[in-house]
Amino acid sequence: MLLFGGTYYPVIFTKGSTETTPPPVKTTPKVDVDVLAAIETEWLEDAFIYVHCHVPDHWKDMLIRIWRSTFLIDQQSPARAALLHAINITYAPLWTQVPRNGRYSFLLIFEMLPKTCSIFDLMEEIPQPGGFQIRSIVRNQTDVYHVTLD
Repeated sequence: MLLFGGTYYPVIFTKGSTETTPPPVKTTPKVDVDVLAAIETEWLEDAFIYVHCHVPDHWKDMLIRIWRSTFLIDQQSPARAALLHAINITYAPLWTQVPRNGRYSFLLIFEMLPKTCSIFDLMEEIPQPGGFQIRSIVRNQTDVYHVTLD
């Protein structure tokens, strides 16, 4: 070890020479103010819409699933938020069996809708009857919702 300026540095001995390993350089990243100003604010927000779905068990051995073609649809514009992730439910074509204990819950995570959206629909667009549909969900500030699917 070599002491320099109050810091110890390892000394590497090789045949015929002595070298010291310099300390690692610590850099602080800097972002130009013009670059920050040019970034649109919606890109700086890492936000999602969370929909907690609750399903009462109406009959024994009930099966449910979610299709990737499920969207949140703004009622006042053509904006649609795609389903990004589902927790505690399978994607079609697989099925999830609802346990016989009174109520089953799962979570759907969607892209963000525009800030101007105040009412939206949850629509499962599928090529057969029986898709989930919850209409006229009133937007709140937290973008966390609880819906019951009957």
